[in-house]
Amino acid sequence: MTIAISVKNIGKQYKIGAAETKFRYNMLRDVIVDTVTAPVRIAKALIGKSDHRTNQNYVWALKDVSFDLEEGKVLGIVGKNGAGKSTLLKILSRVTEPTVGTVSVRGRVGSLLEVGTGFHPELSGRENIYMNGAILGMRRAEIDSKFDEIVDFSEVGQFIDTPVKRYSSGMYLRLAFAVAAHLEPEILVVDEVLAVGDAEFQKKCLGKMNDVAQQGRTVLFVSHNMSAILRLTQEAIVLQKGQMIMRAPTQEAVDYYLSSGQSQAGEKFWSAEDVSVANAEFTPISLKVKERSGKVVDTIRSTEPVMLEFEYQLNTSITGLRVGLYISTMRGEYIFTSFDTDDASLYEKFDTRSAGRYVSRVEIPADIFNEGRYMVGVNASSFGVKRYFMDENALAFNVDISGAPGTQWGEPRVGPVRPRLNWKIEKIDN
Repeated sequence: MTIAISVKNIGKQYKIGAAETKFRYNMLRDVIVDTVTAPVRIAKALIGKSDHRTNQNYVWALKDVSFDLEEGKVLGIVGKNGAGKSTLLKILSRVTEPTVGTVSVRGRVGSLLEVGTGFHPELSGRENIYMNGAILGMRRAEIDSKFDEIVDFSEVGQFIDTPVKRYSSGMYLRLAFAVAAHLEPEILVVDEVLAVGDAEFQKKCLGKMNDVAQQGRTVLFVSHNMSAILRLTQEAIVLQKGQMIMRAPTQEAVDYYLSSGQSQAGEKFWSAEDVSVANAEFTPISLKVKERSGKVVDTIRSTEPVMLEFEYQLNTSITGLRVGLYISTMRGEYIFTSFDTDDASLYEKFDTRSAGRYVSRVEIPADIFNEGRYMVGVNASSFGVKRYFMDENALAFNVDISGAPGTQWGEPRVGPVRPRLNWKIEKIDN
């Protein structure tokens, strides 16, 4: 079968910090220091011991990634934030060039990497549709034949002759996806931009992507929605810290991704390398799952309450901080979300938290979970202002359903929750 995409040992390196200006006005002391130290720098460079400080100011977003993708295949790409997923798609879309390695792409590539990618803000929606089609190498007649379908799908027909700079982010996204999916590129590359849209539009987009895949076109799909990855792709690759650590059937790859990095002892500790320097105000310390006695456990009983404890350090006073927990299945389907200031009285009391060490602790009542393994994600943010920390895949715990409602039937029960509900049986006639 024909290879649509061939990636050979690609790597992408970025410089950390502000770029150096091309022209710089040096002070006299700078000139003197540079002149005096020049012979030493040259000598070190000649013997391979250059102390050029920029070496430590570079990071590899991707390193030594290789794979081939056949025409008509749908490949999922999963990994934590910062794993290199978006960088890989930008290279495949020719938005940026790899630092090392080669990429061969056979066919036209339609990309949706972020809201409005490839749109010119001063042009109208109509003009941007034709411009994007021209970029893809399509004739005007081809674009004409698809134009009405694109506008209908995007639901922005009323504003199609308005400059897109006046569009909301949702309108931008609708039109961008409609263009990318309907102008029939041989290869469709989609990043996690669908998270911007509402639930109805996400469902609509996933349906369209499924249609594209069934038409035999090649698709690369990045998402944190494991249900979408499982539904749309046959294979997936797992990226971790810029390297491809697995390529496997989607089910196997998703299971590996969701279980990787999780503690098997019911607790997770974060190190300094897990914390962004840009968010130095908040330092996560640990997350623990505890049973009623206070013991840290990996397996809980569904008939007993479970305690989740998130410990963290505030290095400065923060106003409006909320610490949240996300409970989901191992397929990435959210069950519920809860924040430590959901209660109005706690919201008022902890509106501003001074510097210091804290524990946000929550008890989940008994008779909530069904049998299985569940994931806990954590988030710390000031609503609408800043996200200080997030680990969507922090740790996992097992649930034992011994003694749970309905276990006398001896059959599996569908659904992630298994509540104990109050039933009444009443005979109403003789």
